[in-house]
Amino acid sequence: QVQLVESGGGSVQSGGSLRRSCASSKYEYTYSRFYMGWFRQAPWKEREGVAAIRSDGVTIYEESVKGRFTISKDNAKSTLYLQMDSLKSEDTGMYFCAADNLFKNNQLSVGAYRYWGQGTQVTVST
Repeated sequence: QVQLVESGGGSVQSGGSLRRSCASSKYEYTYSRFYMGWFRQAPWKEREGVAAIRSDGVTIYEESVKGRFTISKDNAKSTLYLQMDSLKSEDTGMYFCAADNLFKNNQLSVGAYRYWGQGTQVTVST
């Protein structure tokens, strides 16, 4: 079982920045082999993937966040990050981190991950 604990998030004005963190219960050796992602869910919408990072460090992004969001992981701290810059009102939603040690196609799909953080709210006001 993997526990993911999220922090960061909150409220910011349009154009501002926020940084999300997601700490894992797994030790560095195991954590480094995990595939991880960030998802968001706006009210009345399905959860969607915004960024993912493979165990080899390769990253992928959903089109609307390319150039604005950066996903990274610190294996020594067993922590995943999401740096969000140039935030827009449409970025508002609950943000979740996710992890799995098995590779699945489409790393931005909900079905690619078995372990999830509790989610925290990000609100971007105009």
